[in-house]
Amino acid sequence: MHRWSDLSDVPADFGPTVVTLGNFDGVHRGHASVLRRMAADARAQGSSAVAVTFTPHPLQVHRPEDAPPLLTGDADRLDLLAETGLDAVLLLPYSLQFARQSPEEFVRRYLVDGLRARTVVVGRDVRFGWQNAGDLTTMVALGERFGFAVEVIDDITPEAGASRRWSSTWVREALAAGDVEQAARVLGRPHRLRGLVVHGDARGRELGFPTANLAQDAAGMVPADGVYAGWLRRTRTADGAPVVAGEPLPAAVSIGTNPTFDGVQRRVEAYVLDRTDLDLYDEEVALDLVARLRPTLRFESVDQLLVQMHDDVARVRDVLATGPSVRTEA
Repeated sequence: MHRWSDLSDVPADFGPTVVTLGNFDGVHRGHASVLRRMAADARAQGSSAVAVTFTPHPLQVHRPEDAPPLLTGDADRLDLLAETGLDAVLLLPYSLQFARQSPEEFVRRYLVDGLRARTVVVGRDVRFGWQNAGDLTTMVALGERFGFAVEVIDDITPEAGASRRWSSTWVREALAAGDVEQAARVLGRPHRLRGLVVHGDARGRELGFPTANLAQDAAGMVPADGVYAGWLRRTRTADGAPVVAGEPLPAAVSIGTNPTFDGVQRRVEAYVLDRTDLDLYDEEVALDLVARLRPTLRFESVDQLLVQMHDDVARVRDVLATGPSVRTEA
């Protein structure tokens, strides 16, 4: 899949295209279903399938106080979009200057002149251009003017007659409740956190459970405090080299403030089962969260905490006994 960040990256002979636009946060099962079908239809008509998306999320620019926590960082979002069969993604830097384009300017510059769109695929609630002035009616009118068809997609639900559609909001609600299993059902895969491993207080190592501490700017919405079973994958070495097909390592993941030690900073820490030899500092790792075992608790003594940690590890081992989870097709 081609990955572009500017129209200058698009080859002069690329096209014609079928184009869709959106944020695609999480690339959940609804997104994936629409994009796979769009890619297949594009190939059937001799076109290339392209998604136009933005970074950062527009709300982070216009109303940062109202911006939702993002489910995926750009790296994971692009990888997930590639899995749907798209031919290309145009990931545009979003700024106030970019937002000042009128609906017509945006469509003409990016969809018509830049990508040579033959068909534009949008939802009924599409909004685009300065102050979201463009809507579905606008897009249809611009299509008639510039010579592209507009295909409207309806909401995708888990099953016929279901009361709720697949959505990023649904995933965020599940994660806020610590229900990573429900989040995985909507996403079609376990929820992932990705970030650099940084130095912590080294308490885990002192207790016999050395942990990899994710940096505070790790990508992916952090779910509710608690202890989780998950898989750790090394994705980038300390010198920045990518780790191809990193081995999934079973891990007990703690999210919270370490109340037993009167901690105040919320942290994500992962103990790789039975491994005290790993040196992950300054490496990038991904954590795929499979199940929440319990909420975060405050213990009266370190001995009580150690008993619980041994029990947590045993439960993680049981949960992960069947091996790493695979993606669920929509």
